[in-house]
Amino acid sequence: MLDHGAAPTVDDSTARKTSGLSALTRRKPVERLVAEGGQGEGGSLRRSLSMWQLTMISIGATLGTGIFVVLGDAVPKAGPAVTLAFVIAGLTALFSALSYAELAGAIPVAGSSYSYAYATMGELVAWVCGWCLVLEYGVSVAAVAVGWGEYLNELLDGTIGVTIPAMLSSAPGEGGVINLPGLIVVLLAMVFLLGGARESALVNTIMVFVKIAALVLFCAIGFMGFKSGNYADFMPLGMAGVSAAGASLFFSYIGFDAASTAGEEAKDPKRDLPRAIMLSLLIVTVLYVLVAAVAVGAWNWKDFEGSEATLAAIMNDVTGQTFFGTLLALGAVISIASVVLTVLYGQTRVLFAMSRDGLVPKVFAKVNPKTGTPRVNTVIVSLFCGALASVIPLGKLVDATSIGTLFAFGLVNIAVIVLRYTRPDMPRTFRVPLGWLFPVLGFLFCAYNMFSLDVVTWVVFGCWMAAGLVFYFLYGMRRSRLATEASAEK
Repeated sequence: MLDHGAAPTVDDSTARKTSGLSALTRRKPVERLVAEGGQGEGGSLRRSLSMWQLTMISIGATLGTGIFVVLGDAVPKAGPAVTLAFVIAGLTALFSALSYAELAGAIPVAGSSYSYAYATMGELVAWVCGWCLVLEYGVSVAAVAVGWGEYLNELLDGTIGVTIPAMLSSAPGEGGVINLPGLIVVLLAMVFLLGGARESALVNTIMVFVKIAALVLFCAIGFMGFKSGNYADFMPLGMAGVSAAGASLFFSYIGFDAASTAGEEAKDPKRDLPRAIMLSLLIVTVLYVLVAAVAVGAWNWKDFEGSEATLAAIMNDVTGQTFFGTLLALGAVISIASVVLTVLYGQTRVLFAMSRDGLVPKVFAKVNPKTGTPRVNTVIVSLFCGALASVIPLGKLVDATSIGTLFAFGLVNIAVIVLRYTRPDMPRTFRVPLGWLFPVLGFLFCAYNMFSLDVVTWVVFGCWMAAGLVFYFLYGMRRSRLATEASAEK
């Protein structure tokens, strides 16, 4: 087993070279990553999360806007075959989840795929991966927050008969000035996170049970209005439509990555992280496919175009009254808030790991000794995500999140192969079955889904990556701890 208490070393020869290609490929040894686990500026993260809590974090970060809101955008692309699109996105997630489970058991640290890449493929690839995670988590928090506002309006309308005016509940370009609900839910999540990881995990667990109950209620009532004729033209827009929907719906599966960011706050990360990742993915996929199948059976696929708070609207239509739709809206408001909470948590832990390595400013690694949380980091990230949620439309946020996620997941699949080649004898608590087959399939599925996204999304992604590389070469490459330690030895 790895020695968790070993003093950090800089034995890896790649850490001694600071110029040219060697500087870009210097790796951080696995033993050092593990030994530094939890250490921050001025304090340490606390190991307080059980396997059950890790599973709830993963489900909490996954089960939300993808089914409550994005379903309404995906059905017009794929028609009734949206259920197939969920399966394709789920398979892509499964292959990547297997790779995540192996790496999380071998390298149980914060930073998720960023840390895995640093140990296997070098600093530049790790930076690119971390930069993608910043896009994935930061933008998805904003996207989820935008979706939260739609169900909040549905809840307000069904209970007190008023809604938040479009001017204050929609982004510029969609008839509004600011999405105030989106900003508010991010700030509420920030308050919970500042209290501590254990306390936040308890709140999240309660929210997860509420959201599962809400979706089970939808399936029970939606099935009453099921019409088999809605499936007569199963794939009206062909496989291209299914692929486009699947690429967007991959946004719905990013949450299991959040569990791996908790590696330094888990009680027994080597055992519990792989179990939590796989269990949460199984639960979420079953719920997604079931809800999508019932939704399309209850409504003609053409009716989804332009719909908001889709599941609540279906329940109102099936029952002929607003009570159950309002009840679902309440469940959605609570459950989508849990996604904001857990994904925001993941974002702060990725930046914590990058800051500890010197690739981003030290302020992101400062830990409050009383709460054991990176408080300044949490406030900065929350304000940034809240600002995005208040001014950018949902559709643009979803696709930007998907492409960043797919790129990072693709790198994780490669990292499994690299680590098996370079460290074949390293202890692993979980191994992806069938050798390299599943990691290769995971990478190919990620690439396939990336190329199913539109040109505008690729342009945005290219600009984001260009900005990240500029920051790395001007700041991260020189401030990296491996670089400064190697320079000090000369």
